[in-house]
Amino acid sequence: MPSTIPYDPALTLGNVVPQDKLANILQMAQLQAPADAAQANLNAMITLKRSIDMTIQEMMNVQITPDDLLAESVDIGKQIQKAATEYGKAKVKAETAIAPLRAKILGVSEEIESPIDYNKSALKQMPLSADTMEMNVQYFSYDENTESSASHAATIASFVSDSLSIFGDKFSGQASASAQSQVNSQHSRHSLSGTLVFCITCTHKTSQVFAPFILDVDKAVRAWNHLFPDKMINTNDPASIAKIEATAETKGEKSFSILSGATYGSSFVGMVHVLNTTKTSSSQSMESVASSMQAAFEVGGWFASETGAFGVNDSFSSSAKDLLSTQNIQSHCSAITMGIIPSIKSNEVRIGVQSFANFDPAKDMEQLANLQGATIGAQTTVASAADAARTGAQLLSLQNSKITAAISGLQAVDDGANKIIDTNSLMTAMDDYIQRCVSGGDNIGVPINYFLKPITQGMIARAWMAKYYPNKFNQAGSADDSQPAGSGSSSGSGSSSGS
Repeated sequence: MPSTIPYDPALTLGNVVPQDKLANILQMAQLQAPADAAQANLNAMITLKRSIDMTIQEMMNVQITPDDLLAESVDIGKQIQKAATEYGKAKVKAETAIAPLRAKILGVSEEIESPIDYNKSALKQMPLSADTMEMNVQYFSYDENTESSASHAATIASFVSDSLSIFGDKFSGQASASAQSQVNSQHSRHSLSGTLVFCITCTHKTSQVFAPFILDVDKAVRAWNHLFPDKMINTNDPASIAKIEATAETKGEKSFSILSGATYGSSFVGMVHVLNTTKTSSSQSMESVASSMQAAFEVGGWFASETGAFGVNDSFSSSAKDLLSTQNIQSHCSAITMGIIPSIKSNEVRIGVQSFANFDPAKDMEQLANLQGATIGAQTTVASAADAARTGAQLLSLQNSKITAAISGLQAVDDGANKIIDTNSLMTAMDDYIQRCVSGGDNIGVPINYFLKPITQGMIARAWMAKYYPNKFNQAGSADDSQPAGSGSSSGSGSSSGS
């Protein structure tokens, strides 16, 4: 799986920066860098190989022999193999090292209240970065449809022929054909598998910065005392605060950082694998067994033969039709988005039976030949012509019975649908992600570069003295402070530093 942007929800714009959490995601980014570089190198080599192969084809089209370029293509192929191996090793190593760091990221955390005066400070959007996009998509689709038909006739002519042998070969043959057990089996298998893996990483030009950055001195004192209980600021002793201010900006002075601004990026990493396998099997069994009443069977068989039909009436035959259809749908989907939540849409998958394969015509012709063999005569007469006509009607009746049996079983199965996440769902989400990246907006992206503003004890002491003892101390305003020096409003000094 491609890498995503490391992000910890505890790093909120304007809040005090937990140094351990910031160090954690920076370490994750450092561990991801070799794997990302190896993947970029692999993609670049594959792109180069395809470009050279296309150039070779173009040279051959204009009848230019690309011998030297062919050698370069073979050499690049070897480099691709080496780059793929290096990428696999780097990715496994990075994921193994990142796993314990990712476990430290909590979905819920607590921090001291931000010392920013939100009523006086302003969060501005500035085009400090640039819009970029890197996309890598791999798609594999496999569609297979296999249909087979097997038709076999297991004749019980021995029973019928023995029962009707006294009426001669002609009638016994017709009766045995109508009483045979015919099993028509069909098997249909449709397998559709698709795998889509894609990774998109974007940077956005719009950055957010607190300008002006106004410090609320009372909240700053509380934050400092919470973070540094060994060097607390005692507001009941103005002399001690003045002493702290006098030693400001000395070597080794402690400080905490405020996240005063950030540039943003976003990423979309997704994978979906769908396997849809449908198996359909149709089996028709029509058994007609002669009863012990030979006279009634003779009359029924004679009537059916004269009318061009098969078998006798329903009292002498039974029809069992079995229809079995199974559909197996497997869908594995994962999506990790940072900075943007795209629209995810499910798709409907019908539950039903695949269309049946045609019955084997060779078997049908074989049955027809058997019927013709039972009625053929040495000379063509009016009676033989009538037999041939009846033979055609019998074949038509056979085919009609097959179609009726198949459709009657099919109607009771195709009656449902399921909603799943498939490749179309992920493509819809990707389109929505790209459109929102292009349109921009105020609420896209996660921080990829943090602007940190250090707040020292001397800075807080100076702001406190300026607020509560303005005549004893003349405050110097900071570069991003809209308040004039000595105005009495609390503000922080010092410029922003990025990391």
